[in-house]
Amino acid sequence: MIEIHWILYYLLLGSVVGFMAGLLGIGGGAIMVPVLTTMFLIQGIPVENVVHLALGTSMASIVTTSISSLRAHHAKQGVIWDVVKKMSLGIILGTFLATFLASYLSSVYLAIFFAIFMAYVSIQMFLNKKPKPNRELAGTLGLSVAGSGIGTISALVAIGGGSLTVPYLIWQNVEIKKAIGTSAAIGLPIAIAGTLGYIINGWSLSVPENYTLGFVHLPAVLFISIASFITAPYGVKLVHILPVAMIKKIFSLLAIILSIKMLNSIL
Repeated sequence: MIEIHWILYYLLLGSVVGFMAGLLGIGGGAIMVPVLTTMFLIQGIPVENVVHLALGTSMASIVTTSISSLRAHHAKQGVIWDVVKKMSLGIILGTFLATFLASYLSSVYLAIFFAIFMAYVSIQMFLNKKPKPNRELAGTLGLSVAGSGIGTISALVAIGGGSLTVPYLIWQNVEIKKAIGTSAAIGLPIAIAGTLGYIINGWSLSVPENYTLGFVHLPAVLFISIASFITAPYGVKLVHILPVAMIKKIFSLLAIILSIKMLNSIL
C-alpha cells in the first residue's frame, strides 16, 4: 500500500503543474521530471532507471492536461485541425521511436540532455523571445518532418511540445493564439505515444509491488492527474489578473534550479 504522505506529495505536485499549465500554457515536464526524479530516488528506485521512470510518469500525467487544454482551445476555435492532422503522423512516430532511444541511454545522459534543453527553454521564456514570422505555412511533408523532430525531443524531456511547436508555428506565420491552441491539440498524441513507448520499453522492469507499469508509476499518474485537472482552470482564470510576464521569469528560474537539482541527484 502506498504511504499517505506520498499521495499528498503527488497531489501537491499535480496542483502546481495544473495551475502553471493553465496560467502559462506549458506542459508539466519542466517541473514534474526533476521533482519525480528526486521523489523516486528517496523511494529507493535504482538510479539507472529513475529518470526513465520520471519521464514516462510525466508523459502519462500530461494526457489529462492535454485533453482539458485541447477542449478549451477548440471551444474558442483556436485549433487549426488541418495542421494537427498533417503533423500528427510525424509527431507520433518521432515520440514513440524516441522512447526506444531513451531506454538505451543512461539516466546520467538523459538528465544532462533534459537540463540543457530546459536551460534553453528557460532563457527563451525569461527573455520573452519570440521568432519573427517570415515564411508561409509548410506543406504536408514539411509539417510531418517538423512533427517528427518535435516529437523526438518531447519524448526525451517529457514535454507536451508547446515550447517547440508554438515558436515553430509562429515562424510559419500562424497567429499566436491559434499557434498555442494548435500546440495544445498536438500535445495529446505526443503524450499518448510517449506513454505507450515508455510502458513498452520498460515492460521487463515493471514492479507490481511498486505499482509501476513499464516506466510509468501508476499512483503518481493518478494523483497528479486528478490534482492538475482541478487546478488548471484556475490558472486559466487568473491569466488576466496575475502578472504573467513576471511569473514566466520566476518559472524559468525555477526550471533551471530544478534541472540542476536533478543533475546533482543523479551525479
